[in-house]
This record gives sequence, structure tokens and C-alpha cells, in this order.
Amino acid sequence: MKPAKTRQIRHVPHSWDEMPWGDYYRDALNQHLQPCLDRLYGFHLLKIGQLSAQIDTESCAISHQVNVGLSGENLQVIAESGSLPFESKSIDACLLAHTLAWSSDPHRILREVDRVLIDDGWMIISGFNLFSVLGMGKLIPGLRRQVPWNSRMFTQTRLIDWLSLLNYEVVQRTRFQVLPWNRQGGKVISTHLPALGCLSIIVARKRTFPLIMNPAKKAAAKRRLAPAVGATSRMRQRHQDSD
Repeated sequence: MKPAKTRQIRHVPHSWDEMPWGDYYRDALNQHLQPCLDRLYGFHLLKIGQLSAQIDTESCAISHQVNVGLSGENLQVIAESGSLPFESKSIDACLLAHTLAWSSDPHRILREVDRVLIDDGWMIISGFNLFSVLGMGKLIPGLRRQVPWNSRMFTQTRLIDWLSLLNYEVVQRTRFQVLPWNRQGGKVISTHLPALGCLSIIVARKRTFPLIMNPAKKAAAKRRLAPAVGATSRMRQRHQDSD
């Protein structure tokens, strides 16, 4: 497995129109993100990266929405994704639409997003699926350096592992748009074989309690509980004997 951090310089697209079928990807993301956006609530929504800024989030109940990026149109804050100029635990939800796909250090971005998110805040990540028709283009030497094949296509399993280390609970994950050159993504094949979709979405919530109890702590809790249970039984027996 390749390391997450890299020094490789990649051409980062500033809009969906800079990549083949990019408007299809944007429209498909707009459609599949709507059910999730409708559930969000709070005061502040961050859309991190130039591609995130072009996603339609008008249906979201969070009224204060801020676009953050280094360059591009419709940005309210100019900043790096890995150095957000916001206070800790001040943001309710963050949208990273293909932000990690062109990042040299995705771990840093995830840690920074985790820092600014409130407890039980939402993190929405989209990206390209390596095991798809689009991902197969990485095997063709002439396409590797072109957008979008020059992007980093992390698997959902790998992203979920990273999120679990930060104590996030994945509440939704999906793949869609099996045929990238088709505006509808190929309705029939997308319905029956969604795992081959070239686009991927993961929705996760920040949790403050451990999602899985440490076995050592669980055993220690049992040892502390056992004497107390035994003492209760002995007191009950003494009471019965005195009667």
C-alpha cells in the first residue's frame, strides 16, 4: 500500500469543467448528496476546496456556508485545506468534495477538519473509486498524468480506517455513476452493480465516546464489579440468616 503522504506535484483542477465528463460528476454528486444535506443542521458549513465550492448545497438547513480554498471563484476564505483559520470545535459540518483526491497529505486535512468540527459534527467525503471503469484509466500510461486520472483514488475501506482512528462513525457510504461518459451513469448497471461506480461518498459523524471498548478496560471493569456483586449477595444471605 502506498503511503498517504507524498511529495508528487499534481495538476489540481479548479473546476469540474476542467476534467472529462466533469459536469456529469458534479450533477451526480449534487443528486446523491441531497438526502444527506437535508439531514444536516447547525450554524456553520465549510465547503473545503474549489470543487466543493461548486457543489449545490442550497437545500441544506445550515444557512451560513463558507467556501475555503487557495484559488478559484466563489471563495470567501483563502486558506490551505490543512491549515484552516477557524477555532477548534466551531464548525457543524464539512464537505470535502474530492478534496483528498488531489491532496499531498490527506491525513493532515482530516486532522484539521476534525479539529474544527464540533462534537457530533458531520464530515462528508467524496472521491473517485479505484475499482471502476474510470479507475482502470490509471493503467494506461498516457492517461496517468491527466485529470482526473492523476488524482489519488483511495478505497472506501482505507478512508473508513482513517476515520475510525479519529473516532468517527460512518453513517452512510455509497458508490454510483458506473459509466463516467454517460450523464445518468448508466441507470440499469448502476442499479445492479453500484460497487463499480466511479464516484464514492462517505458520510461520517464525530463521536466523543469510544466506538469499540478497549478489551483491557472491559476486563478491569468486570474485576471491579465482581467484588461488589459478591458483597451484595453476602449481605442478603446474612440478613436471611438473622431472620
